[in-house]
Amino acid sequence: MAVSSAFAGVKLETLIRTRASTAVSSPPAPALIRVLCKPIQTRRTAIRRGGPTVRCEVGSDVLVQINTASSSPSLSALEQLKTSAADRYTKERSSIVVIGLSIHTAPVEMREKLAIPEAEWPRAIAELCGLNHIEEAAVLSTCNRMEIYIVALSQHRGVKEVTEWMSKTSGIPVSEICQHRFLLYNKDATQHIFEVSAGLDSLVLGEGQILAQVKQVVKVGQGVAGFGRNISGLFKHAIAVGKRVRTETNIAAGAVSVSSAAVELALMKLPESCNTTARMLVIGAGKMGKLVIKHLVAKGCTKMVVVNRSEERVAAIREELKDVEIIYKPLSEMLTCAAEADVVFTSTASENPLFLKEHVIDLPPVGREVGGLRLFIDISVPRNVGSCVVDLETARVYNVDDLREVVAANKEDRLRKAMEAQSIIAEESKQFEAWRDSLETVPTIKKLRAYAERIRVAELEKCLSKMGDDISKKTRRAVDDLSRGIVNKLLHGPMQHLRCDGSDTRTLSEALENMHALNRMFSLETEISMLEQKIRAKLEQNQK
Repeated sequence: MAVSSAFAGVKLETLIRTRASTAVSSPPAPALIRVLCKPIQTRRTAIRRGGPTVRCEVGSDVLVQINTASSSPSLSALEQLKTSAADRYTKERSSIVVIGLSIHTAPVEMREKLAIPEAEWPRAIAELCGLNHIEEAAVLSTCNRMEIYIVALSQHRGVKEVTEWMSKTSGIPVSEICQHRFLLYNKDATQHIFEVSAGLDSLVLGEGQILAQVKQVVKVGQGVAGFGRNISGLFKHAIAVGKRVRTETNIAAGAVSVSSAAVELALMKLPESCNTTARMLVIGAGKMGKLVIKHLVAKGCTKMVVVNRSEERVAAIREELKDVEIIYKPLSEMLTCAAEADVVFTSTASENPLFLKEHVIDLPPVGREVGGLRLFIDISVPRNVGSCVVDLETARVYNVDDLREVVAANKEDRLRKAMEAQSIIAEESKQFEAWRDSLETVPTIKKLRAYAERIRVAELEKCLSKMGDDISKKTRRAVDDLSRGIVNKLLHGPMQHLRCDGSDTRTLSEALENMHALNRMFSLETEISMLEQKIRAKLEQNQK
């Protein structure tokens, strides 16, 4: 509809001015609704439906003029707005949406450009929530996925804005992102994050590191304005689901992590005779690097070199693995260490490659006993080993996308456990949706209380004015307490029938029915306050 198109670019500022007629004979002045919009090409549209004429001008400003001259004096411009497409837009229920690229849909070259370091998550959330149609947001960025979770006022517009934001921050064209992204809405989005947390969407089925990463999203999001009630509740529920799935299905038993898969891959590519004698170099002593070291030890490796920015983490690992010779070297000696290594594992957070073609081409060749090829196992995103190294005949490079060869083992047993996990996820998804549905009654509770309070205050003022100015403070307070007591007792029943924790579907259904009934009886939905509240909240958020 044409009126709806005028609101497609609503930026966040609405000013409603209604001019009342000063004389009965004079026609009412037109109501003006001024909406500040994002710059779009200017176009004019005039629509006539019966009486009222609506003219829309869309550019850097939008002016919507509703001519009420031909309408009944009792039919206000505000009432006409209530029945317009604009009102239907403002009453559209916010949607939970995930816009993502994962190891299943996008190559590592694209994922590394879109990757957002953990330290940048709060900034990303703030920028996302500054977009026109985004209320809440969260970022889940790992070596296998880059996913943005949002609560959007409009699904289509929200997805468009986030995709454009991703393109702007990564330099990847929107068309290319659209080719590789996946979109999930509401229940599907809920199920997806539950599956992610449970390890069902990982390259390594049942791996446990992703649960820690989901927990980190909540930890980083605490105190960030855009990490709101819906998104926070979603991720906290996802953590509970991940724990429950691992406890009840034992899906993590026998499952390999990305780090252990990297070690397995390296050993698969080495001659079996030198699995324990090959010279191992691990670059990075963070979580991933530490796991690589532990898995190497589990496979019989008793000596390795670890390159890291500082020695503290390496010393802590050495203290934990006392029977293993772990030699620390600073980053400045990385190339020297690589020259003396047969296998190089990289797992750092560096945004730029550590190894380029010119670095590797000058390294001395490795012995024939280890296959004659230096192996680079790069499990970092962004990658630590440049793609140009692949062209060298003296080296072989493997990244996280090459681990599929390893995880095929024991897949059948883990798939059976995954089916058990799906039933748990389906149950938990229903509980979360019920909780989210129960939030719908909160605005009605607030509106009903505000409605009753307005009446109470107005009637109290009338009563006190009739009692005169000489009444004592004690009497005034007693009358005020009396009015509050009457209102609270009258509201107690309706409030009890509106409150619901979402755990009982029958109770939830009744609460929603009661909500709709109260909205009709007290005309709580006929106010334009929903539009005003959303826009004012966005304005206040953007001004902070």
